[in-house]
Amino acid sequence: MIHETSRYRADITAGALKIPESRIIAGLFLRGVDEQGWRRAISLDNVLQSRNSATAIRLARLIKARLALMDAELWKMIYEGTGNLVAHAALAAAIKHSPLLGDFLDLVVREQYQLFNPALSNRLWDDYLSDCRGRDSKMPEWNESTRRRLKSAVFQTLAQAGFIESTRTLRLQPVPIAPQVIRYLTNRNEEYVLRCIQVSP
Repeated sequence: MIHETSRYRADITAGALKIPESRIIAGLFLRGVDEQGWRRAISLDNVLQSRNSATAIRLARLIKARLALMDAELWKMIYEGTGNLVAHAALAAAIKHSPLLGDFLDLVVREQYQLFNPALSNRLWDDYLSDCRGRDSKMPEWNESTRRRLKSAVFQTLAQAGFIESTRTLRLQPVPIAPQVIRYLTNRNEEYVLRCIQVSP
């Protein structure tokens, strides 16, 4: 299938940082639950408190895919951390999992900071998606609804991580990334994630 070889995927529409849910999934990782344990926790016990089983499974799949790219040290930051630490740890995993998010930070948000623009704009997102196709010819053709949901998830992520004041104003803010997250990424040579996460002056 074409999207499997694409750099850019739409799975981030399942959720932004989802910090409370990420804590729960990180806890399951730290406990080392088996496949049966995962199914029981997500579908039967509804630990994510989703409205229905399908939503729970979709959200769990997204967060699990993000956190599986990291290791126990980062899971612990998400499970036990507070404030910026947990948000930035979750962001690091989300960037590693989604180049659509990472490249937007690296290529678009960084430039807006450098230009001293006070806020992002919706137009920037539309232009960015067009530019993505130039970088990745295998990128799926997303309909307008998916494009809107992608923008919503990415802008919510930026707000939750502190880069913008809110999804309403889109006003840019300086973001000193939690030093524990920087240290974790540096020690593991996560150069792409480090670049994308450190776009604020």
